Amino acid sequence: MKTLTKTQRRGSLRPGGSRAGTVLLAAAAGVVVWQLLWLLLKLPDFILPAPAVVWQKFIQVLSSGLLWRHLSFTLLEIILGLFFGSLSAAVIGYFLSKHPRAENFASPYLVASQSVPIVAIAPLLVIWFGPGLFSKVLICALTVFFPVLVNTLVGLREVPQDLRELMRSLKASPGQTLRYLELPASLPVFLGGLRVGATLSVIGAIVGELVGSDRGLGFLINVGRGQYDTALVFVAVLTLMVLAASLYGLILLLESRLLAWQTWRQNK
Repeated sequence: MKTLTKTQRRGSLRPGGSRAGTVLLAAAAGVVVWQLLWLLLKLPDFILPAPAVVWQKFIQVLSSGLLWRHLSFTLLEIILGLFFGSLSAAVIGYFLSKHPRAENFASPYLVASQSVPIVAIAPLLVIWFGPGLFSKVLICALTVFFPVLVNTLVGLREVPQDLRELMRSLKASPGQTLRYLELPASLPVFLGGLRVGATLSVIGAIVGELVGSDRGLGFLINVGRGQYDTALVFVAVLTLMVLAASLYGLILLLESRLLAWQTWRQNK
């Protein structure tokens, strides 16, 4: 058996560090372009505030506790929506993969549900379930549901048939087949769908807050828009971008931990 040397282990850590460095470099380049546009166009702050003005607004809302109060509410919506949306998609996806007739019956409804933008049905959900936390979590979960469901189905279909027959020959129970074969084999594709779902969950939460809410970053965007406080809108939007990138990075970290066996197998 081949073991990884220290040099190889360092090499395996470089992609993550390189990715973080690239992200920081891209963010710095974006700020530079933003500053150049502000200098060239000379627009008023209520149209395009300078980066320094947005930074001052960020410090102001952060020190007052306003940003954290709204960010924590949005983060709660995202975590709950991502959890329940992914869990329900994984369970239903597994059920449909075992029952092709049920999948054929449900497919038109699943596709039709995705043909309607979530922003179109969000007002109905807010009317039906109220402007509280539940409606926002539901909107977020519905946004996450479809990509995770599709990736669950695709991942389970990619399990080699000869391995399934091997498990049958060993008289493995459905639970053992799921644990030792289907789950490890479909996990890479499932986590790919979870990455997409993590970014979409931010969109779902904000759509719900923009439709009707008295808390959250979406509410903060509405306040800034109504007061022509564009710097506040920029603060909320940039915070959302950082939040989405952080969630995506956490899924990547989870993926690297759960799929470490693939790297080990490639280096054997």
